[in-house]
Amino acid sequence: MIDNFKFGHITVIGDIILDHYIMGEVHRVSPEAPVPVLLRSSQTSRPGGAANVAANAAALGCHVTLIGIVGPDKEARILQETLHPWPQIDTSSLITSENWDTITKTRIVSGRQQIVRIDHEQTTPPSQETYYRLIEATCRAIEHTDIVVCSDYAKGALSDAVINAIMQAAQAHSVPVIVDPKRPDFSAYRGASLITPNLKEMALATQNMPLETDQEVERASQKASEQFGGDVLLTRSEAGMSLWCRNGRILHRAARKSEVFDVSGAGDTVIATIASILSAGQTLEMATTIATTAASIAVRKLGTSVVSRDELNQELKEEIEDKDLLMPIDRALTIINEWKRHGATIVFTNGCFDLLHPGHISLIEGAAKQGDKLIVALNSDQSVKRLKGAQRPLQNEHARAKIMSALRHVDMVLIFEEDTPLELIKKIKPHTLVKGADYKEEDVVGGDVVKEYGGKVALITIIEGQSTTHIVKRMS
Repeated sequence: MIDNFKFGHITVIGDIILDHYIMGEVHRVSPEAPVPVLLRSSQTSRPGGAANVAANAAALGCHVTLIGIVGPDKEARILQETLHPWPQIDTSSLITSENWDTITKTRIVSGRQQIVRIDHEQTTPPSQETYYRLIEATCRAIEHTDIVVCSDYAKGALSDAVINAIMQAAQAHSVPVIVDPKRPDFSAYRGASLITPNLKEMALATQNMPLETDQEVERASQKASEQFGGDVLLTRSEAGMSLWCRNGRILHRAARKSEVFDVSGAGDTVIATIASILSAGQTLEMATTIATTAASIAVRKLGTSVVSRDELNQELKEEIEDKDLLMPIDRALTIINEWKRHGATIVFTNGCFDLLHPGHISLIEGAAKQGDKLIVALNSDQSVKRLKGAQRPLQNEHARAKIMSALRHVDMVLIFEEDTPLELIKKIKPHTLVKGADYKEEDVVGGDVVKEYGGKVALITIIEGQSTTHIVKRMS
């Protein structure tokens, strides 16, 4: 699945934040005032804001250029240390401003409950010189990036001038821009390809349009899109996410039910995942599906967190684990498209598979190694008779399908009535088409179709002397 993706280069620009956690247990109330007394057990610091976006993208496999403002202080040094686990993050474009303090959020936590948060941040905007350096660094980075992410926490980095410069440079180099917005009017982000507001941000930008039903979300998304001219991905908390695109594509993804401990930084995980999947050349629909899963992992963790490539890949596999083996083609296509949105590589092979023998097993095992989900298409009984003669098949299609579906490598079994699976291949569009090595690649039915849209044909070495016809002859 995503472990096979080749991720690109992302530039993240925005408000750099250091998240500091002081953890312990509360067992009593202070005699000095009616406040809890925390017995501190540990403390830790983590990248926050734009830095957390960068960490999440790097954890998935992207190379990241991080741009923002920090102060000449120990908090900036600690922030750099929190990013050390991801050497693919380039922090050389961080702007150190003498009249700036590194923004810090300190959270006091008892068990898994946040008691209070203490914020340290600037109340005055950065200097014009700082903005100039920020713009210069951003324009330089955009020349060598695949995606730009604007992480706007309304802390001062993304001024109107900076945003305008980002949009102009990105347009000049045909680089898409994704924005996590904080402005009450999305028109400030005109030129962005996608924005990812949450419910509160969307309500503010659309003058409190209702956002309960899918239809209400779609109407609000259209209004939001009119403000800046791009697509909208609305994060809807426990209701999941909704993608609204200008070209008419709409996708509503339900959130996976799980225990929620902390939503801090979940938006960072979402936008980082979206940008990462797009940098790998995948669709926005797939990115939305995978980001929904990533968010469900993030909220199960305490505090600002990073979702790794391995844990996301494992979660995606679990979501499509259930077999739905023999079904009509319309239902099958729905499931297959869902697999694809989860980033799964689809493998297709076909045959009569009349009497299952070691040669068949060898083919199935080899085919399964070519991707994540294996579909086996069986010739119907009438199709087998036309190909093999009136005495075949020895087992009817339902018996053959039941036996095939029992194999652990097989994820779906389909039956086709035609002599070849060409029409089925055109509908499914598998990533890999598999046949035995006794075929030549140019003779594989559907091979030209698959290769035309970027798929491939794989020929699997089979066990010689194994065939249903030979078995029948030995038995007669």
